[in-house]
Amino acid sequence: MLSHDDPRATRPGRPRSTAADAAILEATRASLVDLGWSKLTMGDVANRAGVAKTTLYRRWAGKNELVVDAVAVLFDELELPDRGSLAADVQGVVLQFAALLERPEARTALMAVVAESTRDDSLRIRIRDSIVDRQKRLVLEGRRRAQRRGELPVESDAMAAERTADLIFDVIAGAVVHRMLVSAEPVDTDWARRFTLLLLSGLGPAARERRPGI
Repeated sequence: MLSHDDPRATRPGRPRSTAADAAILEATRASLVDLGWSKLTMGDVANRAGVAKTTLYRRWAGKNELVVDAVAVLFDELELPDRGSLAADVQGVVLQFAALLERPEARTALMAVVAESTRDDSLRIRIRDSIVDRQKRLVLEGRRRAQRRGELPVESDAMAAERTADLIFDVIAGAVVHRMLVSAEPVDTDWARRFTLLLLSGLGPAARERRPGI
């Protein structure tokens, strides 16, 4: 048993390198583009990133966890700057999301993990926790901002508000993913404008009244 005076009891481990993590996640996405899900191995990623395979296993339990994190960091780039109105905010985040899905590494990685998750419940849960739930922050932020502007009513029922946020996220994400990855159609400014008009038509009269330029 180690005593409190023993330096081994308090000596910290090697700190995790942010740069190394970024290189590994980038290598993961590049390997997915080149190899696809079925052929991708932890060894492939380690070789491409220039690290030992043991380094990967110290950070991720396996391929599922690694690939989901590689996708999640891309979605974490999405932001919701204040553009002055709910309509402008929605259009902005829709176009950001579309630009992200135009990137081959994002498109391939997302399609790969979603396809694999249909056969793996634990992977589906990880996608929900690491990607979906984290990105719902944009919906919550946008709703709070619109409520402060008077564009949306404040919901006193917290559970109802959460269900509404879930639905808004599903509508926005589902529409963009379906149009780009299933229908192979572009999400351009005109489509984003028309989609926003349709979405806001179901959110309340105050939101519809304050849609400059639509």
